[in-house]
Amino acid sequence: MKFLILLLISILFLSSPVIGKETGKGTTTYNVGKIMNGEEEDQELGEDEELGKDEEVGEDEEVGEDEEVREDEEVREDEEVGEDEEVGEDEDEIGEYNGEFKDGEYHGQGTYTYPDGEKYEGEWKDGEYHGQGTYTYPDGEKYVGDFKEGLPNGQGTYTYPDGEKYIGEWKDGEEHGQGTYTSSEREKYVGEFKDGEKWNGTVYDKNGEIVVRFVNGKQLEQ
Repeated sequence: MKFLILLLISILFLSSPVIGKETGKGTTTYNVGKIMNGEEEDQELGEDEELGKDEEVGEDEEVGEDEEVREDEEVREDEEVGEDEEVGEDEDEIGEYNGEFKDGEYHGQGTYTYPDGEKYEGEWKDGEYHGQGTYTYPDGEKYVGDFKEGLPNGQGTYTYPDGEKYIGEWKDGEEHGQGTYTSSEREKYVGEFKDGEKWNGTVYDKNGEIVVRFVNGKQLEQ
């Protein structure tokens, strides 16, 4: 009898659905499934992360390209503005030329009048004052003489509205060499000039009396 009772208890124990569910394949299958889902989720997450990075890189590339385009446009606009400004400055200096040309440049005899009233009349060479010419200012100052490469060079006379006058040699736009300067008070310097300064010569008053001498640029009182 005891044997039968023990046999029935054993059969009931082994066939119990509650005990089998907690200790059998159900639990193992669930855990394995959870791990696999976890791996799949990790993989999907990894793909999303990579996709997000790619999208960010793509956006960064697009932003970089957009920034470069904008910078290029700004540079071009700045360059265009600079060019326009230069054109405007040139327009302010443009005067009127009437005369001869050679190879597209002022060459030969011609007259150029500036917007402010200054005027050059005379010979030109390769677009510059060169040869005999006269340069007149609106206030009445005037230079008449030799020009070379756009500047007074050689013999020339410069007169002022108040009566001052220099007659003599010039070099690169300055009194240089032998010349005579007469002031508005009719004092007169006769002698050598160097780089626009009195160098070796004598100053006379209006009566012809010696006032002062210059030696190597130094003034010696009488």
